[in-house]
Amino acid sequence: MVLHIRPLEYIMFIAYVAVAGLLALVLAASATLTLRRNETVLANMRKVAVPDSLLPVLAALKAAGAVGLVAGMWVAPLGVAAAAGVTLYFVGAVVSHLRVKDFDLAPAAVLTLLSAAALALRLTS
Repeated sequence: MVLHIRPLEYIMFIAYVAVAGLLALVLAASATLTLRRNETVLANMRKVAVPDSLLPVLAALKAAGAVGLVAGMWVAPLGVAAAAGVTLYFVGAVVSHLRVKDFDLAPAAVLTLLSAAALALRLTS
């Protein structure tokens, strides 16, 4: 059996691996820092009025997103679902910052765009 892989799909997949890999590392680090109750993370969460009781849930969502993005390299629908979920997570983060008129939202905005890029790349590969 000869596999016919279109060059553009191959390039998109390589780009997905790069973007998803970077995003998964960031998510894993953020989940770890959240679980360890890093003071910088706590300060940001408090600025947007996130209760401490939600920190383990948010950390679990980030960790699940990281695992899903990596697994999505082999199982495309899982990669799409993970990228969509992570995109929604960071859209929520941006909205949370705007809700309290905290305009120091560049990290959340960049991660939203990176997540959306991962989603688009996985859909096209």
